[in-house]
Amino acid sequence: MSEDITPEAKAAPSLKDLENEGDVAADYIEELLDIADLDGDLDIDARNGRAYVSVTASEQGNVRVLSRPETVSALQELTRLAVQNKTGQFSRLILDVGGSRQTREQELSALVDAAAARLEAGAAAAALPPMSSYERKLVHDLVSERGLVSHSDGEGKDRHTVITAGA
Repeated sequence: MSEDITPEAKAAPSLKDLENEGDVAADYIEELLDIADLDGDLDIDARNGRAYVSVTASEQGNVRVLSRPETVSALQELTRLAVQNKTGQFSRLILDVGGSRQTREQELSALVDAAAARLEAGAAAAALPPMSSYERKLVHDLVSERGLVSHSDGEGKDRHTVITAGA
């Protein structure tokens, strides 16, 4: 199947492509907010080869209804599909609603701390619950910062991170 992917499709998107992706995503999210009669400000950024769209509001209560992790994940997938439909290109867009990403990063950091404590208490390895590839990447970075070793294990929805003390 990998023979079907052209070299152009494998190439990292340009800054212009990411900005266009962010604009398309922001238009989609803005329309969704209008339909749901929710107020929110949109910020668009491009970093690490991805477009980032953040939805914030001065009164967090208005967008809080959309900031649950499962809701953000679903909205992100819908937004990626809308971007792909409009641009014809696969999207790795990251969506944040009401600070949900920062909250999730703090939760992941706490999971890594708890796993590190289990290792210090003598466990050979500590497995974390299944999570998305983006969250696993964040976990791998957190684990590395703490001087530990991690790898992903499992398939599909069961894919998770396993942390060890290393060599």
